[in-house]
Amino acid sequence: MKLSRREGVDIRPTLLRVLTDLYVQTSAHSADEERHFVELTSRLIDQVDDATRAAVRARLAIYPATPPHIMDKLGLRRASPGEILPVAAAIAAAAASEPAAKPPTEAQLRLASTLAMRPNDAAELSDMFFAAAASERALILHNLENTPLKASPRIPAARAARALHILEMAAFAEDTANFALELGEALILTQRIAEQVVHDPGGEPLACAARALDMPSATFQRVLLFLNPEFGSSVQHVYRLSRLYDRLSERSALVMLAAWRGSTMAVTRAKYRAGLYDDERHRARAAAVQGRPTVQPGSAPTVRTGTDGSKR
Repeated sequence: MKLSRREGVDIRPTLLRVLTDLYVQTSAHSADEERHFVELTSRLIDQVDDATRAAVRARLAIYPATPPHIMDKLGLRRASPGEILPVAAAIAAAAASEPAAKPPTEAQLRLASTLAMRPNDAAELSDMFFAAAASERALILHNLENTPLKASPRIPAARAARALHILEMAAFAEDTANFALELGEALILTQRIAEQVVHDPGGEPLACAARALDMPSATFQRVLLFLNPEFGSSVQHVYRLSRLYDRLSERSALVMLAAWRGSTMAVTRAKYRAGLYDDERHRARAAAVQGRPTVQPGSAPTVRTGTDGSKR
């Protein structure tokens, strides 16, 4: 209900999937359970996208206790007495797929491998990514795939495999401190950046870090579920990040990794500013200007007086 009140968040596909998964876990249902399932799903089926409807249809097509009303709504044929499971109707031929994207040319790849980010630009990209909303972060990662910026080199396979094992064990133990420590060492990040990646409420930075280590999709889903119980309890959140992770390219993740490393250099340069030859003169306090007295001591002639008071 909380997600449904947010603008731009459609929870109906996830709700229909969850209701279906819960319903097919039991072989038999009472009349009230079946009636409630029919009332909820019959409304949701007309409101979800084709992919969700097809997934629910596939689950209910092999479930022997699917309500007749839902079977009719999904276009499923009732089983004959000699059949054990209901049989789905024939699936229409899929539309012609869109042509594949044109691969980058050799010149584009060569250009992308030579344009390194300056520390200030890297810090700006990193700050912009952390401050962006979920939809804006997805757009940033999509654009980084074709940007002419130099990506960080791949993590060595042996080092990545060792890190993935330690990260998964730390996630199972809900040990975010050791998870951030190992992530920072594997990706050569400062502890501040590593903790910011791990504790980010959106989860997109964690997806970038996992893709840079070439973490399998199933392992990434387990990390999402166990690392932070509050985070993993949101079906919508886990499902959204899983889809993002499957579409995230390795190059986008490595470019973002380069931005995180470069932002650290920008902070270090700002902290240690080079000294100039005239710094001491600028730091010296200006002395107060004293007015020169009109008559300096000893400059006036001494006037002597005699015993009788006359001047001599």
